Amino acid sequence: MEDKAIVELVWNRKEKGIEDMSAKYEKYCFAISCRIVNNKEDAEECVNDTWFSAWNSIPPHRPVNLAGYLAKIVRNISINRYNKKNAAKRGGGSMAVALDELSECVAGRGRVEDNLEMELVTEVISDYLDSQDQTRRWIFLQRYFYLADIKEIAGRLDMKEGTVKSVLCRMRRQLRDYLEMEDVM
Repeated sequence: MEDKAIVELVWNRKEKGIEDMSAKYEKYCFAISCRIVNNKEDAEECVNDTWFSAWNSIPPHRPVNLAGYLAKIVRNISINRYNKKNAAKRGGGSMAVALDELSECVAGRGRVEDNLEMELVTEVISDYLDSQDQTRRWIFLQRYFYLADIKEIAGRLDMKEGTVKSVLCRMRRQLRDYLEMEDVM
């Protein structure tokens, strides 16, 4: 079913919209959540919470890109679940590793998660990514939004892991310089 039709069903409060949304995007949302929470049961709960959150947010929102809308919802729910479970300790999962990598660019006085939520920083990062070619932007988003492993990114692009690491390292350095130039850091 087309995304526009699914959104229309949910907008009109038809439960079939959630059923169709789940059928089309369950694996996608599960993959995003699983990378963050690193636990099948928690990921399943996060995905279920995503459908509930989508139901409650449509209306008033009418997403044009349903996949991106759901990705943002499931990612936020999963990060919250991860943070609750790991409040007392800093785990070694992919989320902690990715945030540690990114902290060299955007960490200020607060935590990385707090800085990433700041509207200005988000806008500047978006501008920086818009200036990158499609492959570099895809690599960056896979690593730091979808929290994909280096090995997985390299496999999808038929690249060596070292090449992906080098691209990310250069991009983090460039992003740090860009944030300083824009007087955000």
